[in-house]
Amino acid sequence: MIKKINITKLTNWEYWPSSMFYLPNLPYAFYLAIRAKHPAFFSVANPAIKSSGNGTESKFDTIQLVPEKFRPKSILIKPKTDFSIIKKKIEKSNIEYPLIAKPDIGFRGLLVKKINSEVDLKKYFDSYPIDIIIQEFLDYENECGVFYHRNPKSNKGVITSITLKKFISVIGDGKSSLQELIHQDNRAKIYFDLFKEIHKENLDSIPSENEVIKLTVIGNHSKGTQFINGNHLISKKLENTFDQLSKSIDGWYYGRVDLKYNSFKELEEGIDFKVLEINGIIAEPTHIYDSENFTYFKALKAIRNHWKYLFNISITNHEIKKIPYKSPLQFINEVLQLKKYIISIKKLI
Repeated sequence: MIKKINITKLTNWEYWPSSMFYLPNLPYAFYLAIRAKHPAFFSVANPAIKSSGNGTESKFDTIQLVPEKFRPKSILIKPKTDFSIIKKKIEKSNIEYPLIAKPDIGFRGLLVKKINSEVDLKKYFDSYPIDIIIQEFLDYENECGVFYHRNPKSNKGVITSITLKKFISVIGDGKSSLQELIHQDNRAKIYFDLFKEIHKENLDSIPSENEVIKLTVIGNHSKGTQFINGNHLISKKLENTFDQLSKSIDGWYYGRVDLKYNSFKELEEGIDFKVLEINGIIAEPTHIYDSENFTYFKALKAIRNHWKYLFNISITNHEIKKIPYKSPLQFINEVLQLKKYIISIKKLI
């Protein structure tokens, strides 16, 4: 079984490590840096976000930039906060169980968990003494990632990627245990180590016939969620909605917005959706990971194209808006601190 899973990951580029998508594009990155005459030119793309969103920014501070009607109820909890105070903050914010807990700094779904009870939440805080965001669980039907960018000289922006997210699930047959159903599913079995932890109390249970068991509610590829190319849904109406969102956040021009919604028509019209996160300069056009409808080499090209958009926005902010580039040494130090932080978190797992 393990050998078959390893072969699947090896032959399907969707599961390849991120280095396989960025090392081939490094020459282009160096070319853009030479043109900009600065190795950290991208640090000015989003002045509203620390280092334009290089992964070291506070997710809590960033989500606060979003207009209140479009963001989930969220609170930030510092390490070693007495649990009685945490409970009072949750109650005051009208956040109910289940809820989402996640690190204030992090990516790729690291330690993002759906918490169903007060007991589980206390266990989470006892395990991870870091800055944690508690966020209301949004029971919307759908989730997607929309990549938007707008040159500061223009009133109109462009959407260049829509990623529809399909949460992985299995369907009961009235005979097989949940564990057996996971192993029978070509995609689910790849993430069995993850699901056996999430569903450890129910692995031996037998779902009834046609019962749908959603294995994850976290819309991250590393959590098993399937990314589907939704670029056919790009429209002028949707771009107008994101123009308004961009203009409501002074200093955000480039990145991917991960959000939840019920109907795409409502999202297009800006009626009813919630922003989970805004990802800045390290954001990916994640539709490229739809390996059934995209090729590896097209994925590499899409990344280069987005770096070109990033270059043009950064140059405009620097030359016209006179925003100074961040010191390369400072930028590198931030990235090194982030790596150290991620390593320290993984030791807690």
